[in-house]
Formats: sequence, structure tokens, C-alpha cells
Amino acid sequence: MTDRLQPGDPAPDFTLLDDSESEVTLSGLEGKVIVYFYPAAMTPGCSKQACDFSESLDHLQTLGYTVLGISPDQPAKLAAFRERDALTITLLSDPDRSTMVAWATFGEKKLYGKVVEGVIRSTFVVENGTITHAAYNVKATGHVAKLRRDLGIDA
Repeated sequence: MTDRLQPGDPAPDFTLLDDSESEVTLSGLEGKVIVYFYPAAMTPGCSKQACDFSESLDHLQTLGYTVLGISPDQPAKLAAFRERDALTITLLSDPDRSTMVAWATFGEKKLYGKVVEGVIRSTFVVENGTITHAAYNVKATGHVAKLRRDLGIDA
């Protein structure tokens, strides 16, 4: 597994398909970008986290943030996830997990006391191609509120 990314590191660029099968390239986005990685669409924790980001999106956008959620799910499943939960954030598909590997968000983790290989729930903030905030092994519930506090953007 790649070494974990830290603030000050260059953000690994990527081009991934969104839920409508349009390409999104990190380096093509302006402003500040919140990139978060989650294990699977349509699961309780991932749904809670995506809904929390969607509920905060208007405020985040007024502060210049774009939110990208990345999972290994195919675009069709992401589209169903968006529809089911009325999500407003951008959902990206990384089925071969290459972006997750580059960001050190796929590898060994503990799940119910066992070591397994999978997506490590993580969140990053990128400004001008540089990581300014990196958090690995975040909790799905309450994470968006904590991130907003950490960034000093509580509404």
C-alpha cells in the first residue's frame, strides 16, 4: 500500500466517471475540493455520510468547496444511490481501485476485529493541487460536522 498522504503532499490526480458516466478530473476543478472515499453505495454508513455532505453542500459551495465522493461502485449503482437518497454531491466510480491505491485509501483495515482488505473511509481537502487536510479511518456518522469544525467553517 502507498504511504498515507499528509498535508503538504501533492494530491494524486485522477480522472473518473461520475454517476452519469461523464469524466471528472481533479486537476480540472477550481477552488477547494473535498475528496472522500467510502466503501459502498447504498449501505447505512455510506448513506449517512453522503447525505450529511449533501445537506452541507450549499454552505460548502458558498465557501468555494466542491465535494467528490469516491467508491468502487459502477456509475449505474452510483446513479441509483443518488436517486434513492436525493444526493447532490458528485459521486465518482473507481472500480479498479487505482485512485484509492494512489491515495492510500485501499488496503488492510480492521472490520469487526478482523483484518480485511478494503476501502479505508478517508477524507481529504485539496487546494491548488496540494493536500491541506488528510483524515484516515474516519467515522461515517458525525464526520462532516467534525470536518467543518476542523476547517473552521461551522455554520
